[in-house]
Amino acid sequence: MKVIQINPSDNVAVAIHPTHKGETVSIGGKSLTVADDIPAGHKLLLEDLRQGADVIKYGYPIGHLTSDRKAGALVDDTNIKTNLSGLLDYEYNPVGETAVDTFGIELPPTFRGFRRRNGEVGIRNDIWIVPTVGCVNGVCNEIAARFNATHDTKAIPFGHNYGCSQLSEDHENTRLILRDLVLHPNAGAVLIVGLGCENNQPDKFLGLLGDYDTDRIRLMVCQQVEGDEVGTGLAIMEELHALVSSDQRQDIPTSELRIGLKCGGSDGFSGITANPLLGVFSDMIVKAGGTSVLTEVPEMFGAETILMNRCENEELFRQTVSLINDFKAYFLSHGEPVGENPSPGNKAGGISTLEEKALGCTQKCGKSPVRGVLRYAERLESKGLNLLSAPGNDLVASTALAASGCHIVLFTTGRGTPFGTFVPTMKISTNTTLYRDKPNWIDFNAGTLLEGTSMAELARAFARQVLSIANGTPTNNELHGYHEIAIFKTGVTL
Repeated sequence: MKVIQINPSDNVAVAIHPTHKGETVSIGGKSLTVADDIPAGHKLLLEDLRQGADVIKYGYPIGHLTSDRKAGALVDDTNIKTNLSGLLDYEYNPVGETAVDTFGIELPPTFRGFRRRNGEVGIRNDIWIVPTVGCVNGVCNEIAARFNATHDTKAIPFGHNYGCSQLSEDHENTRLILRDLVLHPNAGAVLIVGLGCENNQPDKFLGLLGDYDTDRIRLMVCQQVEGDEVGTGLAIMEELHALVSSDQRQDIPTSELRIGLKCGGSDGFSGITANPLLGVFSDMIVKAGGTSVLTEVPEMFGAETILMNRCENEELFRQTVSLINDFKAYFLSHGEPVGENPSPGNKAGGISTLEEKALGCTQKCGKSPVRGVLRYAERLESKGLNLLSAPGNDLVASTALAASGCHIVLFTTGRGTPFGTFVPTMKISTNTTLYRDKPNWIDFNAGTLLEGTSMAELARAFARQVLSIANGTPTNNELHGYHEIAIFKTGVTL
């Protein structure tokens, strides 16, 4: 098979392999002569269309043609334009209960995690070092390096550029994301390192934490330390290490597992292989009583009504409308069009418009009903499928997923990326070539769906690997020490 028509109503097909001008391909029992060279992952037209006609993929319009095109022609970002515009009014048309197919796969009832004193559950037990301000990143890095030279338990510093010279919402975003980081149950213990004169005052920051574990969350303010702050920090680290060393994994109900859903460096196969695979797993975890979270709000534009109509009630629908229109208003307030996407890498991989990207992106959340809508930096309260406000940027969105309380981020990619956020970041390739070329980045290959593997077989293997990560198996980003955070910046810097 060289090309695939995803939905019977589509007027384009996707090339599975590079397809050349003059070749004959078979689609739905009909033969078609290819009019242009079609790279793998890109689209070819199945019928003659005039300028302005909608291009249909996944059963939905993904934009309109900017010129007349013949059947067999290449459709890409040079000849298709988005249909997206500004803010929209939406009407709630609930779909009711939708059939969810998890291929009869049942997740195991428990996994092996760490039960924290406050009842929350973590899947890792490292010691995190969190600066309140970017000025002390170097101190945090030195403490971690010296500690790690003599201990098996890992110390992980999370440097960032903020914590001072920010105003209003920007400043609050920093404080809330850092709060979420400090309170995340994947940390066995946390050393907070402040400078002393920053806007994010250390004592006020502690007030954000609420009733926290004062044995395992400690603060050092560098300007208040007489002499060597690194030595003082190391002494605190030894005390934290003594506590963490006694922690043991125990059986935890799978219903307490929280999974973040993310894609980045997408290609024309993302919506055919890896994203639908995540959708099946998302439905599995929800069926088991657990939680999945979808974000990247700008990459919902064009597919947002699918999510809105899956909201369990009208209040969640209204919150989802605000989620979408607030982000559109943010774009428009900066003079930017709401359809200014996809990225150059996406286009090279076969994604031509934001609608096309969104219809592939939203497949990561399967078909379960929406049971929660979160603002940026808000922490999870509702089990089941949640929507989270955050931009599409890979590291900002992945950080937001982790900050909401997700234990793992499942990250699909057709182009590849090495990064990881502050929770295990499992990379799933959309194609086998990437998996073979970057085994040091990619944890799981969904590309075999194009090579004869059934979704049921692949989903079963994928579920085993995700649960293995929850039980302690490291992801590639963890093996290479890639742990980063990025905070959404919306305002001025003083």
